[in-house]
Amino acid sequence: MQQSSSRLMQQLWERWTSLVKNLQEDPWVARLMTTRIGQYVSSHPFLALTLMMFSIMAALPVGIFFTFALVTAIISATGFVFVEVILLIVGGLTLLSILVGIALFSLLVSVVVNAFISSIPSQLKNYYTHWAKNGVNQAQKTENETSGLKEL
Repeated sequence: MQQSSSRLMQQLWERWTSLVKNLQEDPWVARLMTTRIGQYVSSHPFLALTLMMFSIMAALPVGIFFTFALVTAIISATGFVFVEVILLIVGGLTLLSILVGIALFSLLVSVVVNAFISSIPSQLKNYYTHWAKNGVNQAQKTENETSGLKEL
């Protein structure tokens, strides 16, 4: 059971490193990472994760708001100026509240993900301590056996 979970963890780790390597070798990513912004974001992964989640989640509400603004601008061209102002104020306040909610949610998810990233390795280290001890004992046994053979 433990060997299969260890093998599974090793396979998952190899897949993850392969995915990250492919992403880093992408020409668009390489060009972005050579800029000052790319270097700053690369040295601040928590900020990068927060910005990525915010921009992905904010794309739909911002697009809907721009569509809403365009439609209300067309309506205002026909003479509904006061209605447009009221609708744009309501839409702007709605967009503001949605974006604040998305920002708080992405910050919360980033905190949770970073907590998992920092706590899971130590938990695995504590859980699999007997493997590390057995590995050290096995290395010492093989060392003693080989030194015993050399003496003969």
